[in-house]
Amino acid sequence: MPDLTERDRHAAERMDDPDCDLRRLERTYAQFRVINSLVTGWRTTYRRHLRPRLHRASPTTLLDIGSGGGDLARALARWARRDGFDLRVTGIDPDPRAHAWAMRQRPVEGVRFRRALSSDLVTEGAEFDLVVSNHLLHHLEDAGLRDLLADSRRLARTAVVHSDIQRDRLAYALFSVGTWPFFPGSFIREDGLISIRRSFTAAELGALAPEGWDVSELGPWRLLLTHDVPRQ
Repeated sequence: MPDLTERDRHAAERMDDPDCDLRRLERTYAQFRVINSLVTGWRTTYRRHLRPRLHRASPTTLLDIGSGGGDLARALARWARRDGFDLRVTGIDPDPRAHAWAMRQRPVEGVRFRRALSSDLVTEGAEFDLVVSNHLLHHLEDAGLRDLLADSRRLARTAVVHSDIQRDRLAYALFSVGTWPFFPGSFIREDGLISIRRSFTAAELGALAPEGWDVSELGPWRLLLTHDVPRQ
């Protein structure tokens, strides 16, 4: 097992390589729905942090930054609809491969995808009621993280919820063993272990977050970085 005392900033995930095997990459996108449903806790995050902020009388808009294959964007829209809300989700990702995969999947009412960066939407003057991301923070260096948080605050009218892994030795061991016989032909296991090595602890993330942001633990190996936009 690698030394997880410090964040491994130099480890690179295979799926971030523009020259990686496209078939394995697309199989990874396809399997994200399974892995995310098992380890990310987004149903709980939706119930606690998003659903209480959805509008009953009018649509609510939500931006998913770094939406990848789009499984979270589609899931949030479905959950909201089952609860009687009209949630309009925009998923953005700058990677043309992720965008192409998301666009090929069966459409979900209220969900659209764009190939874009958060900074592009800031430049456009866009605004959304809610801004979220999943497994994005650990990809970023300190400056990039601060830029993302600044963009998120500019884009959100109500609240921001960024969800990611918390670096932990037991999490690394369990993910390594638990995924060994599964997810063949994809980058799930290899990149998942790298993601844990690159991820933050609660203390590290709290030290980087500007004033007004809160770090909380969702279970033993998940972190939420949240911000409530002050009412005007």
